[in-house]
Amino acid sequence: MPSQLEGSRAVAEAVALCRPEVIGAYPISPQTHIVEGLARMVAAGELTGCEYLNVESEFGAMSVCIGASATGARTYTATASQGLLYMVEAVYNASGLGLPIVMTVANRAIGSPINIWNDHSDAMSQRDSGWIQLYAESNQEALDLHLQAFRLAEEVSLPVMVCMAGFILTHAVEGVDVPAQEQVDAFVPPFRPRQVLDPDDPVTIGAMVGPEAFTEVRYLMHAKQMLALDAIPRIAGEFAEQFGRDSGGLVRGYRLADADTVVVALGSVLGTIEDVVDDLREHGHRVGALAVRCFRPWPAEEVRAALGTARRVVVLEKAFAVGAGGIVGQNVRLALDGMAVPPRVHNVIAGLGGRPVTSVSLRHLLEDALADRLRSMTFLDLDAELVERELRRSRELDRPGPHAENMLRDAGVVAAGPT
Repeated sequence: MPSQLEGSRAVAEAVALCRPEVIGAYPISPQTHIVEGLARMVAAGELTGCEYLNVESEFGAMSVCIGASATGARTYTATASQGLLYMVEAVYNASGLGLPIVMTVANRAIGSPINIWNDHSDAMSQRDSGWIQLYAESNQEALDLHLQAFRLAEEVSLPVMVCMAGFILTHAVEGVDVPAQEQVDAFVPPFRPRQVLDPDDPVTIGAMVGPEAFTEVRYLMHAKQMLALDAIPRIAGEFAEQFGRDSGGLVRGYRLADADTVVVALGSVLGTIEDVVDDLREHGHRVGALAVRCFRPWPAEEVRAALGTARRVVVLEKAFAVGAGGIVGQNVRLALDGMAVPPRVHNVIAGLGGRPVTSVSLRHLLEDALADRLRSMTFLDLDAELVERELRRSRELDRPGPHAENMLRDAGVVAAGPT
C-alpha cells in the first residue's frame, strides 16, 4: 500500500512483515527510530511472536542475536557508527558461525572528532568481517532490501547488513509502497535453520580451531560469500516478479550503453549523480553511472562488464582508508585488472561527515574528468587553505619529501617548505 513514511518507519514495517522472533535493540542515532518503531509494534500487539530485548549496549544487542539465531530464531538488530564498532567482536563471531542475522546500519561517520552525520566509514570499517553488505539508494529500496535480506541470509546462512544513509534516508519522509503481509509471507518463508542449539541434542559451535584447519574454515566463509553472488540477483529477480519493482541485485547501470565516462557510487548519492549525468548528456557528453548495490561480496565480474567500454571511471565514495586512499576505488581496480586497455580510475572522496554532495560540485568534478584534469585521488570541496594553514601551524611542511609533495598536490596545496 502506498504511504508517506519516514525511512526509519518504513524499515521498521519491513522488518515486522518478516516476522522476526527476537530483536536485540540498543538506540544510537540515526537508527533509533527503527528500533523505537519496532518496540511500539511489539508493545501494541501488532508484532506478535517476537521477543524484544532492550539491552545495555550494542555488544549486548549482537550477542543477543547470536544466541537467538543459534537456537533457530529469526533475529534482527540495528546500529550505526560507534555502535557498530562497539559490537565488532560479536560481528565477527556472527559471520564465523554462519548465523543468518539481519542488521540495519544507518550509515554515520566514525569519530573522533564526534560527528553524527552520514558517510560510509562505519560499514566500510567492517567490509572484511564476513557479512554481506547491501546499500540502499532510496527509502523504497531500503524497505525492499530488508525483505530480500531475510530471505538471502537464511538461504546462504550468512549475516546481512542493509546499509542506508543516516538522516538522509532514515529521517526523510518519502512515498513508499508497503506490501501486504500475505505478499511478504509468500516471499519470505518460515525460517528453517541449518544448525540449532538444542539441550536435548547437544552440540558445540564456535569451538577453537587450530592451524591444521583454520585456513579451510576461512576459505569456506569466502566460498559462501562467492555463492551469494548467484543468490543475490536470483532473489532480486524473484522479488521483481512478485512485487513489480527493481530493487536489490548486484549492480545497476544508468545510461551506460555508450558512456565513455562512468561514475561509480553506493547509496543515496546516486540520485544526485544521475541528475548530473542527465544534464551532461544534454550537452553532448557520453556520461553514465553505475550503482553498486552489493559491496560484499564484491561483484567483480558485473563491475568489469559494466565498465569494460569506458575510457575513464570516477569512483565517488563516502569513506576512505586513511594512509592509503579510496576503498571502493581499489575494488574497482581489482575488477578491471587484466584488461588489455583498462580505463583510468579516479578516486573522489566526498560527503564525509555529512558534507553535502551538490550537483554543482559534481558537475565541476566531471567537467575536470572529461578534460582529463582529474587527479588519481581528489577530495571534493576540500578547503585547501585550511589544510595548508593547519599543516604549517604544526610544522608538518618544514621538510616535505616526495610523498608529502604528492599529498599536497592531491589536496590542491601548491606551496611547500618552511615559511
